[in-house]
Amino acid sequence: MGWTDINDIAIALQERHPEVDVVNLRFTDLHRWVCALPGFSDDPNRSNEKILEAIQQAWLDERD
Repeated sequence: MGWTDINDIAIALQERHPEVDVVNLRFTDLHRWVCALPGFSDDPNRSNEKILEAIQQAWLDERD
């Protein structure tokens, strides 16, 4: 799994952190949690704000 696997990341984050307030989540925490996901093997430095925003939105959509 890598940074472009937005929906897979969102599903995995929802499974691991169902109690988190996604709207008020700091991107530093989101970045750390994505990098810690089992199966995530992309370069941590390839992330940017646009990618993290997309992950955050997909995670919110996953909850609906």
